[in-house]
Amino acid sequence: MKPDIKKLEDIILFVNEFYGCVQRDDLIGPVFNQTIEDWDPHLEKMYKFWNAALFGVPGFKGNPFAKHAPLPIEGKHFERWLILFRKTIDANFEGEMAEDTKNRAELMAAMFLKRLENMPGGPSKVIV
Repeated sequence: MKPDIKKLEDIILFVNEFYGCVQRDDLIGPVFNQTIEDWDPHLEKMYKFWNAALFGVPGFKGNPFAKHAPLPIEGKHFERWLILFRKTIDANFEGEMAEDTKNRAELMAAMFLKRLENMPGGPSKVIV
């Protein structure tokens, strides 16, 4: 039996593994790799994001949608993102919090995609 997600160290593990998969992926890897020059600050931000989302720990500041809106992404990118995310969680964890983490990722992806689809403009769109 695998452990459930219980602490920051678990978040660090899945964020590192997930974004390693993202960087190597043939579909979404190029989008991320062309946008992120230094992965360490991005990973640090993701630790804080998931720590806040899952455990209510303060510390995350940012607007994730605004960062993603200008990127050349569409439904197929979100589908791949979710496949990699679920695969990473399932490979390392099981339990209530692991399921909640996957559900939250699915809700965020659906919300981002819906907002992107309803935005005028293209890759040059700017969110303030």
